[in-house]
Amino acid sequence: MNTSARNAQLIIAARLISDFGAFLNMVALATYVYLLSNSAMSVGVFLASRVGGGMVASLVGTRFYRRWAGRVPLIAFDLLRAGLLGLLLVLPVSQQALLLPVIAFGLGFGNSMFAIGLNSQLPHLIEGEQLLKTNAWITSASSAAMVGGSLVAGLLVAAFGFETVFALNVFTYLLAALFIVPLRFAQPEPSAEPAHDRGEWSALRQGLRSTPVVAAMLAVTMADTLGSAAHNVGFPIISKLLTPESASTTLGLMLAVWASGKLTGARIASRLKGSDNVNLERRFFFGVMLMSCGFILMFQQHTLYGLLLFSLPAGLGDGFSEVGLMSRLQREPESLRLPIFSFLTLLQMTGFGIGMLIAAPFYAWWTPGAVVLLFHGIPLTTLLVVKVLAVRGERVRRSSPTQGF
Repeated sequence: MNTSARNAQLIIAARLISDFGAFLNMVALATYVYLLSNSAMSVGVFLASRVGGGMVASLVGTRFYRRWAGRVPLIAFDLLRAGLLGLLLVLPVSQQALLLPVIAFGLGFGNSMFAIGLNSQLPHLIEGEQLLKTNAWITSASSAAMVGGSLVAGLLVAAFGFETVFALNVFTYLLAALFIVPLRFAQPEPSAEPAHDRGEWSALRQGLRSTPVVAAMLAVTMADTLGSAAHNVGFPIISKLLTPESASTTLGLMLAVWASGKLTGARIASRLKGSDNVNLERRFFFGVMLMSCGFILMFQQHTLYGLLLFSLPAGLGDGFSEVGLMSRLQREPESLRLPIFSFLTLLQMTGFGIGMLIAAPFYAWWTPGAVVLLFHGIPLTTLLVVKVLAVRGERVRRSSPTQGF
């Protein structure tokens, strides 16, 4: 087995275990905070702290990985997350309430820094022709981890208590770190990439001007994040409306079908013919359109079967878009790849946090179907604008006189 294939297997395993741990503690800790405080406001502070940690990571990630590249930082962020959760096993309960927002911030920071480092450095670990397939497997692993972590968390808490879940969570991060240890990078550590005289963000702006399609993909991603925030707020609401007596079961089934669709979409995206930039861009835009339409149709349903039926195309679109986006951004030059992934994380964290704050009140005024239609209409409208601008730009290029031979 060559180094690239071995690295791919280790990364997929590490991402599966790491994401399982992330979703496990997302569910378990939110419940734990509510039980300790008996306050919805405390849960809100906890979630906001987690998003805040991710936003800070997106701002410092570029400079950090310019100086410290390779596998050591990835291992360190796994150990950081394990250590933060370990505090809940050794500190008395009376001291934990004030510390939980700090732990949430650290977890959000560690999750985002790990993702930025892994995604931006993947071309140093995997051969170019294997990147698309590896991204598809990473997306599949993340989907499986999301469903597994979300569903298992409640069962484990009920059966064994919070301390057992936190101990298991610590173990998952330690295990993920062990899978990172054998990774071998194709380039020396740290990267010898020269610093930009005008700063990373200035270089990013210049790079996006020279590749408008990447700028368009990031704009659509930001719009899509607002839609994702709305349907995440609406998941428990639509589940309770359709099946008041078994809302949690319906939510679990819906997430399982959606994740199965995402896994299938990722596998299909990796097997389609054509791996040029234009093919990856088309898969991303098509995936966003399919995902938004799927979620809109999901929330218009009045039966459980209808809800589950349209969960599948929503997941398929998510798989298509994620594989297309990751694979396309990893094609960018070394000087732009790291700031682009940091900026992507900032967009996602900001859009998701703001989207949840904005979308939540709408559910008190409108039906879930109307709210999701509004918010998922934003990425669909952005796609339409991008298409119009692309067609107009193509017409301008065609009408321009040829400059010599």
